[in-house]
Amino acid sequence: MSALLPELKRLHRSYGSGLADSKSVLLDALATHRLPTARSVQELHEILCFLRAYPDSTAVLTRVERMLARFAGRPDLRRHATALMDTGIDGTPTFYSFFYPTAQWLATRYPSQLTVSWEDLEHPERLERILHLLGLHAETPGFDELALPIRDWIRRMKGPGETDAVFLLRRMAAVKADVEVREAVFEDIGIMFKLAAGPETPNRTREYLPRKRVHFVTRPLETTRPDLRRVLRGTRPAITAVAPDEGQSLIDLARAAMVARARDLDAFAYGDPNDVRVIDCGHGLEFVAVGLVPERRLLLEAVYGFLTLMNGAPIGYVLNSALYGSAEVAFNVFDTFRGAEAARVYGQTLAVLKHLFGATAFTIYPYQLGGAGNKEGLHSGAWWFYQKLGFRPEAPEALRLMEAELARMRKIPGHRSSRATLRLIAEYNMYYHIGRSRPDVIGKIPLPNVGLAVTDMLAQRFGADRERAETVLEREMVRLLGVGTRRGWTDGEKLGFRRWAPLAATLPGVADWPLTDRRALAEVMRAKGGQRESDFVLRFDAHRRLRRALVRLARETD
Repeated sequence: MSALLPELKRLHRSYGSGLADSKSVLLDALATHRLPTARSVQELHEILCFLRAYPDSTAVLTRVERMLARFAGRPDLRRHATALMDTGIDGTPTFYSFFYPTAQWLATRYPSQLTVSWEDLEHPERLERILHLLGLHAETPGFDELALPIRDWIRRMKGPGETDAVFLLRRMAAVKADVEVREAVFEDIGIMFKLAAGPETPNRTREYLPRKRVHFVTRPLETTRPDLRRVLRGTRPAITAVAPDEGQSLIDLARAAMVARARDLDAFAYGDPNDVRVIDCGHGLEFVAVGLVPERRLLLEAVYGFLTLMNGAPIGYVLNSALYGSAEVAFNVFDTFRGAEAARVYGQTLAVLKHLFGATAFTIYPYQLGGAGNKEGLHSGAWWFYQKLGFRPEAPEALRLMEAELARMRKIPGHRSSRATLRLIAEYNMYYHIGRSRPDVIGKIPLPNVGLAVTDMLAQRFGADRERAETVLEREMVRLLGVGTRRGWTDGEKLGFRRWAPLAATLPGVADWPLTDRRALAEVMRAKGGQRESDFVLRFDAHRRLRRALVRLARETD
């Protein structure tokens, strides 16, 4: 019996004649077999998750789903639950310092499971300093004079039906301040939470989006590198906008997938249920594209989060920023699914970004390559993964390092770049262009300088009175751009226009633009707060005069 798991581990990523039957036999035996260690329990769990995403047959999928549904009740899982904390397996706890919106989301949905891990509180003195904000003025004599530990204060203040975490989060939400201020204070405290296992709490075991059709894998997985040019010339994927209710359910699935892996992503935490699309790439691969609510959008680039699904099972996520017909891509495959079809999925990711945003250039920042302190990226050799797909650095120093390494590889078969070399070369952006290389893409345009130019203008005209500045400049831009009535605009569209007004006022020569270009600029500003931020990207990129003016502003400001 001890050979059951090693045999399934050996076979589970292999596909072909007779293998589905062999896996079914092993799954039946392991369904009731008690595993001796926490590691072996986790290995079985990861194999089951993999086979849910990549099943051979209906028989395999049925067995896998049945075993996963019952996994939390396995005696070996219960025995090793403490050792398996933070694995995201059903029946085990998760410890993480969740961001403010995610913590609030968890407190609302799972109030009895969320508590504070006081032993891991980073800065108790910072929580003590805001204690008076969490209570009423009538309580301040005790706050001012009694030196109780903060944990004891919270235990005393909370209601009998509240956990300490729920009390803290409810009181933080009641503090009279803008949400951005509350979030900043919350993040500064550094609260570590414990999410206990519960019948509905996020976990990797039960996360799954039922699909009408299942793509069964009957031949070896595609582990070879795709031809990106051919992939990007391929058929447009099927893109379906979903209703807000379904959009919210998909955002919740994405958030739960991150929580179950002790991660957090603003693109999902601030996801807009009105801007969710499902993108079907065929063969079981789908992406759930999630845009941000207007209040959380960046001034310039449009940011989207993508949950990657294989047969309805989350296998990774993508974070993307788009502008100037280009996309900055952060690509992640969850641990369980690494080494399977990462290159194929990545190729389809770029194809999706091309069709959604009109992207013809793609940028990878250093962290994704193993730079900026990303040890996991260095260890995995991420830089060469992208280089072999066709990405290239454009900085002269990085090009010299790349050519030197390629020469060593030709001379010494089997040569691998040292960690020191990878650390040096990974500090530079890499790019992939459909067609010729161009300079006006994300990563090459110094977009932070746009903010500096606006700051310089505001300092000269308004000094500290920034609120008056926004009001005055909004009125000026309404007149200059020929906007007329804004009756019928949504609150988000009004917000987008208002936030863009100081930048529009800073653009060189904007007052001399033809009226058609000025009105088109107003529509770009309005689209920033529209239902889909991808529409802003397409409008911006179609406005040639605006594109040139923003580049000039960025490159002339220092």
